[in-house]
Amino acid sequence: MDQFTYRTKGVCSRAIEIEIEDGIINRVEYIGGCHGNTQGVAALIRGMRVEDAIERLSGIDCRGRGTSCPDQLSRALREYLAK
Repeated sequence: MDQFTYRTKGVCSRAIEIEIEDGIINRVEYIGGCHGNTQGVAALIRGMRVEDAIERLSGIDCRGRGTSCPDQLSRALREYLAK
């Protein structure tokens, strides 16, 4: 099982803690941010393949920031795949 923390940029949340096993997302926990929204995102992608989560979350914008908490998660997962 891989566990890592991604430091977010340009959003209210400060970091995302992620656990992945065999390409499947087991756990996501946002540190900071809009608690209800981040909990919802985390619950919806639990059990999802990393590639599928990236496809669904990539490019979501929050208030014209060019990113969002879901988009930051997709960036974290892309970094994970790149290593």
